[in-house]
Amino acid sequence: MTVQVTENAAKQIRKQLEKRGSGLGLRLGVKASGCSGYAYVLDYADQAEADELVFDQFGVKLLVKRIDLDKLDGIVLDYVREGFNETFKFLNPNVKATCGCGESFAV
Repeated sequence: MTVQVTENAAKQIRKQLEKRGSGLGLRLGVKASGCSGYAYVLDYADQAEADELVFDQFGVKLLVKRIDLDKLDGIVLDYVREGFNETFKFLNPNVKATCGCGESFAV
């Protein structure tokens, strides 16, 4: 099971944690949502929970609940600039379909 963070995403995570003033890392998960089934959830993590795996790359930690790993295994979290917008981008090999608005996905 792997979850990866690009160097650009790691820089942004560090920046956000420094701005916040505390935190162990970011928690990546999924929730039931939208017309395709699931949506990604990113939140600050102050500590690891017993049911989470911690992935450490480029000096940042990404925490993922074991129950979400089947939907997130192999994902790469990137941070990109698209025009005037900057955003986290989820490169997930498990996605079979996405909705037209781009807010949800199916595995």
